[in-house]
Amino acid sequence: MRLLPVAIAALIAVSFVSAPAVADTDQLVANICDYVKSNDKNRLRKKMKENRVKLRNIYSGISCDGSSLLRTAYKSNANDVGEFIAKRMPSSDLSEPEADGKTILDWASANGHDASVITVAIKDRIGG
Repeated sequence: MRLLPVAIAALIAVSFVSAPAVADTDQLVANICDYVKSNDKNRLRKKMKENRVKLRNIYSGISCDGSSLLRTAYKSNANDVGEFIAKRMPSSDLSEPEADGKTILDWASANGHDASVITVAIKDRIGG
């Protein structure tokens, strides 16, 4: 009978401990998206370093208004940040189709970004 109150107390304690981690993750994603949109490479690098995360590990898990980080950089004309992201991504990730089935280069070409600095950086990474 004493086990039930202890189990409930433990469950409540765990729920309070894990909630801030989700909030911190949401804030990190929001900050990363803001830095990409504003083409602020230095603040992006600083935020990534502070949180000990690497772009290649989190890229596929981040969506800014429904778009990947590179697509967000293209849409925001954030060439410095887009080039930074492209240079830190494995070539295999840059060649993979995104949520809509298009690779980042196919999407860029279809949206008039063929001559972008970001496109050049991606082509350098994948050998295209």
